[in-house]
Amino acid sequence: MADIIVVDDEADVAFMIADFLNGKGHAVRMAADGSALRREMDTAAADLVVLDLNLPGEDGLSLARWLREHFDAGIMMLTGVDTPFDRVAGLEVGADDYLAKPFAPEELEARSVAILRRRRPNGKPLPAGHRRFGPYVLDEATGRLTGEGDRVIQLSAMELELVLVFARNPGRVFAREELLDLAPPRLDDPFDRSIDSRITRLRRRIERDPAKPELIKTVRGAGYLYPRS
Repeated sequence: MADIIVVDDEADVAFMIADFLNGKGHAVRMAADGSALRREMDTAAADLVVLDLNLPGEDGLSLARWLREHFDAGIMMLTGVDTPFDRVAGLEVGADDYLAKPFAPEELEARSVAILRRRRPNGKPLPAGHRRFGPYVLDEATGRLTGEGDRVIQLSAMELELVLVFARNPGRVFAREELLDLAPPRLDDPFDRSIDSRITRLRRRIERDPAKPELIKTVRGAGYLYPRS
């Protein structure tokens, strides 16, 4: 069973989704807009948010970006207009999957379960303020990156900043200049401050095989990418 919030200003659609997911054993809450979603997440973070793209006021893209920055919830994006632009935009801001209306509730539930399975491989949700990063868990409050058996991965402050940037934005390609802005060099860093050198050092600490990276991949001519699970 998962805790799911359905965010849609069309009451009939929201009730249809909630009724079907409740029937499958999930605990479902509903929110008609961004303000209601924020209140619900502040009360109790959900495992999954089913989020309509075209909401009144703050739209689904903005809310997906906010969710990805602050929570580890899965995001299923819904839209009434199935265009490549909407699909790409939704995935770029952190949505895990995308479904166009009208849809069969059975497909929505199957895709939602797949998202939850990818994001919760051990069946347990993460506490608030924690993010998955491949096989690791990042505690944003303490800056601790832990692996199997709660083993702490020793990283410099700049390396932790890079991990946080990638963990918050799976599937997004970052140019080297962007990474320098988001995780700038520190005066006390004794090493080469270029992004390439920092990525190389970080890979040595977190990759199973630094020569064949799985967590931080190089995108030729573009930058670096943490692949979506």
